[in-house]
Amino acid sequence: MTKEPFVEQDMCIGCGICINNLPDVFHLNDQGKAECFDPRGATEEEIQLQAIDVCPVTCIFWRESCVC
Repeated sequence: MTKEPFVEQDMCIGCGICINNLPDVFHLNDQGKAECFDPRGATEEEIQLQAIDVCPVTCIFWRESCVC
């Protein structure tokens, strides 16, 4: 099991901080909400410090994913 960033869509306000900080990991979807499109676009530490820790509504979390 590995972990990857996950954006809770119902909480996201589309501020773009995570996208500006980590454009290789996050982008805006068709609803104007952030989503993770490439969890390998940055290190776990970068994602933690530049997205999860700075999200104004704390809608970005780590979730377990299966590497099958």
